[in-house]
Amino acid sequence: MSNSVVRNGPSRISRTRSTTAALGLEAITFIGWSWFTVEKRFNELTATATDGLLPRSHFGECIGMRNRESKEFACELFDALARSRNISCGSITKEELREFWEQISDPSFDSRLRTFFDMIDKDGDGRITEDEVRKMIILSASANQLSNIVIQADEYAKLFMTELDHNKLGYLTIENLEMLILQGPNRSLTGDNEGRGLSRMLSQKLRPTHVNLVQRKYRDFHYFVLDNWQRVLVMALWIGIMAAIFTYKYIEYKNRAVFEVLGHCVCMAKGAAETLKLNMALILLPVCRNTITWLRNKTKLAMAVPFDDNLNFHKLIAVAIALGVGIHGISHLACDFPRLLIASSDEYSPLGTFFGEEQPTSYWHFVKGWEVTTGILMVVLMAIAFTLAFPWFRRSRVRLPKPLNKLTGFNAFWYSHHLFIIVYGLLIIHGIKLYMTHEWYKKTTWMYLAVPVALYLGERLIRVFRSSINSVKILKVAVYPGNVLALHMSKPQGFKYKSGQYIFVNCAAVSPFEWHPFYMTSAPMDDHLSIHMRTLGDWTRQLKLVFSEACQPPRSFRSDYLQGKNYPNFPRVLIDGPYAAPSQDYRNYGVVLLLGLGIGSTPMISIIKDIVNNIMSMEEEEEANSLEEGTAAPLKSRSDSGAHSFKTRKAYFYWVIREQGSFDWFKGVLDEVAELDTRGIVEMHNYCTSVYEEGDARSVIITMLQSLNHAKNGLDVVSGTRITSHFGKPNFRNAFKGIALNHPNTRVGVFYCGAPALEPELRQLASDFSHKTTTKFEFHKENM
Repeated sequence: MSNSVVRNGPSRISRTRSTTAALGLEAITFIGWSWFTVEKRFNELTATATDGLLPRSHFGECIGMRNRESKEFACELFDALARSRNISCGSITKEELREFWEQISDPSFDSRLRTFFDMIDKDGDGRITEDEVRKMIILSASANQLSNIVIQADEYAKLFMTELDHNKLGYLTIENLEMLILQGPNRSLTGDNEGRGLSRMLSQKLRPTHVNLVQRKYRDFHYFVLDNWQRVLVMALWIGIMAAIFTYKYIEYKNRAVFEVLGHCVCMAKGAAETLKLNMALILLPVCRNTITWLRNKTKLAMAVPFDDNLNFHKLIAVAIALGVGIHGISHLACDFPRLLIASSDEYSPLGTFFGEEQPTSYWHFVKGWEVTTGILMVVLMAIAFTLAFPWFRRSRVRLPKPLNKLTGFNAFWYSHHLFIIVYGLLIIHGIKLYMTHEWYKKTTWMYLAVPVALYLGERLIRVFRSSINSVKILKVAVYPGNVLALHMSKPQGFKYKSGQYIFVNCAAVSPFEWHPFYMTSAPMDDHLSIHMRTLGDWTRQLKLVFSEACQPPRSFRSDYLQGKNYPNFPRVLIDGPYAAPSQDYRNYGVVLLLGLGIGSTPMISIIKDIVNNIMSMEEEEEANSLEEGTAAPLKSRSDSGAHSFKTRKAYFYWVIREQGSFDWFKGVLDEVAELDTRGIVEMHNYCTSVYEEGDARSVIITMLQSLNHAKNGLDVVSGTRITSHFGKPNFRNAFKGIALNHPNTRVGVFYCGAPALEPELRQLASDFSHKTTTKFEFHKENM
């Protein structure tokens, strides 16, 4: 097959390159693959083709634009490159692909700009019309999954022409695009020479140093202890107590007559049993949330006890229980009982008081007794609860056929965990019907359990009592994109809470027994309570369905569809709380870094509202003091007096979402904060990961549009708020670096809520910057 090809390539723009143009090199990037990778992919895609040509439809896959949304963009890029070479057919050879690659990977800004311009200029006349701009906006918006921009493409195309076609020619030239690209916002970390110098010094300091293995291990251990001394203290105390009581029981039974027959097996069984009593008591304490909230807020224990890790400790105790059950059960079933069966009459005679005067001849003698029966039942019930508590089942990651699919999801986890009521009943029976202990005061199981069980029962009674008093009325219901349901409720009289805390919610119309925790997105100074929840599980999906039916919405249930007083028959909702959470401690820091992924931003939304509300309250007091005293008292001095002990003076909020529609969840809050925060206390950074990173050719037109619309209307085209959105994933290392540069010799609270996968990276960054700079980052992860 022959193609008519012009080998001279695209024309160049004749003008002097400035420093600004040099900065624009990163403004348009078409490809990140080397020719070796592209060629390899070409060979794979054309392996089965008889003519050895790459079709237009596979061009994007060949150059790295593999996803479905980018396919049409890649085809338009193919067309632009083919037009400049007079290639009229829909396929190319490897040599032509090499020419395409050389052009789109050319480091020259002029070449990249020309290629991008040719993509828009479909008729090749050197002029871009409004219709061509509109098509390019739709193309880029579709590639970046920005459906709202697609809908408003006509409006945005007119904006392009109005703002760039100053001479009213009815078209744009390549110079217009160049000017817009190179005048884009400067997103560098520091703008002055001094700042850049400090940034380089900090980067040099953070660079890994080469030390020998022993020094590195010691340093890592030293840093670990500094960062986790509270956890180390609690773990050491817990393990020490377990070791002590295990050793005590082991020695006790080693000195008894049964040791002569049963040997070390009975010592191991009894030692493990003692740790099981302890852990079956302790496992209730981390879920006594009212007690933890009181201890955290009203005592100094929080300085030494990491209450934020309550659920992690609960899980760790569960692992210890599983190990204890294994040692206890195997020692008895596989060692003690067989030894009793094969013991001689003389050996068995001293043990008759414990196991019966007549020596058992069958293993069934032990199995049918209270001791083994209750033990086996407890193991079965705990195995069910443990299994269904694993994330694979609790978060429905395991796909089971019907009816076994009922074993996955939060409901299965919730109800199976309540099997502990039976387990504790069996444990008390098991502790009474002991083989080798007859005195009541030596049967210590009930002694271990008495206080924790009473405390837990008291917690449940408090929930029932408090939820009946703290009645709420549903004021507003909203359903947003991304399956998010928002409930706005009346604030019960006397209900006080802190930003970052959470409440439990119950809806009898869904399930009268289930209570689910949600962070409050309202601030303490608001006259209402609000929560936002993703409808991912069975309970939340059913709750959304119940409220949707109560609202009786029209067929098109819009994302901003709100209902209130016109629909009085909302399902009854009960709340219990508030409960303490890590992020409530943000007030202890002068500078905070708030990191929220998706719906994980809920506690952070409450915090930024609370910060602004407190700052405004302080300003009002300042104005009042100025009028009374005739002088203006500085904001900082007032904060230490009277009602306000508010320390926070700067907040950095990073919100990362996948889809454009997610901005609707808190659009009103973000705009309100941006409007009221006249002092610039809260610095907000929104990231939309569905949009390709700034500089990628697929998002260039979006960046241009963003710049134009924000300059003219003060709104971001992606989020619809006053805050300019960033594209792709944030560079958290740069975020930490910027804060370290701007706030030396400062304690910074880092609060994260979101996917667990990101936690290790953020925790490590906080540790690195704390140890190698004068800024101390204290990391907190939400663990509800």
